[in-house]
Amino acid sequence: MPELPEVEVTRLSFAAAIAGARTLSAWLGKPLRWPLGLEPAELRGRRVLGVRRRGKYLLLDLDRGLLLLHLGMSGSVVFGQGLGAPGVHDHFDLETSLGTLRLNDPRRFGAVVYAEDAQDPAAHKLLGKLGVEPLGDDFALVAFQAGLRQRNAAIKQVLLGGALVVGVGNIYASEALFLAGIRPTTRASRISRPRAQRLHQAIRDVLARAVAKGGSTLRDFSNAQGESGYFQLEAMVYGREGQPCRVCGSPIRAIRQGQRSTFFCPVCQKP
Repeated sequence: MPELPEVEVTRLSFAAAIAGARTLSAWLGKPLRWPLGLEPAELRGRRVLGVRRRGKYLLLDLDRGLLLLHLGMSGSVVFGQGLGAPGVHDHFDLETSLGTLRLNDPRRFGAVVYAEDAQDPAAHKLLGKLGVEPLGDDFALVAFQAGLRQRNAAIKQVLLGGALVVGVGNIYASEALFLAGIRPTTRASRISRPRAQRLHQAIRDVLARAVAKGGSTLRDFSNAQGESGYFQLEAMVYGREGQPCRVCGSPIRAIRQGQRSTFFCPVCQKP
């Protein structure tokens, strides 16, 4: 699944190119995870003001309303001119004066949702319960520490939940916990202030580095220009079960937490 770095890399790859464009037409193929919320033809004649990101959502701000795009499990977007007819896994096209924005999603778990504004119930349902952005100024250490103390679940699951801090998906939760030296099964409420401080910084560092590397391409992720990411090549634990830890040499272990694979070093990461 594309995680926060992949979504941010996608945004950066087309945001400047589409800004100021006039919408000429819209096309919707097979049903996606949620309904669009209006007839595609109603999007004609609007101006794209810019592209933001909230968690794992791309937000296209229009002069009237906004579009929320989610890439689901396997989705990606491409933006450019002369894209040709949509393929079997292409499910949404927004044709503009500067090029066509296309959503490709083989598994159709992604979505494109229209909202009148950020207060629209459609937008609030998707965005209203998201935690703070980990790369923004609102990700305060004191609030993060307080939030951990209130949660008895395993720290990996707390990070994935998104209510405390948004967008720390499976890959980057494993990597941040390794960098902080914390076992993924440790209860969040048991994490001391010094360890919480290390984790807070690790989350920032790992996500920023992943964005700089273009995200992670484990199967088929690419940005809106078709470029792959390379963060996975320097992962410390994720996907490295049985391989030696890059720090201590101990074999990396893998366990299942909440239906997801978790990777950790049993020596470097303490309960």
